[in-house]
Amino acid sequence: MAADDRGIVIAPAGVPGSVEETGPVTHAMETVDMSVSYGSFRAVKNVSLQFRDHQITALIGPSGCGKSTVLRAFNRMNDLIPTSRVEGRVLFHGADIYEESVDPVEVRRRVGMVFQKPNPFPKSIYDNVAWGAKVNGYKGNMDDLVEQSLRQAALWDEVDDKLDQSGLSLSGGQQQRLCIARTIAVKPEIILMDEPTSALDPIATLRIEELIQELKQRYTIIIVTHNMQQAARASDFTAFLNMDQDRAGRVIEFEATAELFTRPAKKETEDYITGRFG
Repeated sequence: MAADDRGIVIAPAGVPGSVEETGPVTHAMETVDMSVSYGSFRAVKNVSLQFRDHQITALIGPSGCGKSTVLRAFNRMNDLIPTSRVEGRVLFHGADIYEESVDPVEVRRRVGMVFQKPNPFPKSIYDNVAWGAKVNGYKGNMDDLVEQSLRQAALWDEVDDKLDQSGLSLSGGQQQRLCIARTIAVKPEIILMDEPTSALDPIATLRIEELIQELKQRYTIIIVTHNMQQAARASDFTAFLNMDQDRAGRVIEFEATAELFTRPAKKETEDYITGRFG
């Protein structure tokens, strides 16, 4: 393992495959007793999770339990909130991303994010994809990068003849795939998705879910979703979060998705996934 000039450890990626696949397990991201507070309010507490390379992990739980707060901690997006404070450790290939020597901008390049509502820039489709790469000083062939990113986002065949048109002219589902292409273009290792289909119709939602399955061959994916059917369909592992009496979110159960949905170990989990609360 070697450290780059920004203090982030670079480790070889794990071997893509199914949950059942044998061989050494490697983790792209890990939290150890992580707590996040906003001022005097503790939003989540003592979160310990391990995210396997090239697997899809879903975070589920009722509104307000801190799913998005947890997700934003993985690429230091909470830093943008002045009152936020993170305790514990968040490890990216074994290196704590909250060490003073680590550049949060570099963290966000390696750990990309796709938001709940598609948010393309008011620029051309081409410039939407190229923007992040340009900002990060990409020196390669930009045309090739744009095409490759759009292909990986399953959008190239729909837009290859209108790259100069505004990204805002696309449908909602296409806009979300454009945002995924924009994330891919900066060559992250992990992609975070915060309810990426909640604003989309069922057909567009299914297309995004199919795309996520394709993307896990190249990336580790962590997705927040309120849709338990989506978590069951699209993820390899699922973490169920809920709130304590102090309103701080915590992890109730973390297991392979098939196991958690068919044989939950905790009654709290069973009550949530069967609709008894939440």
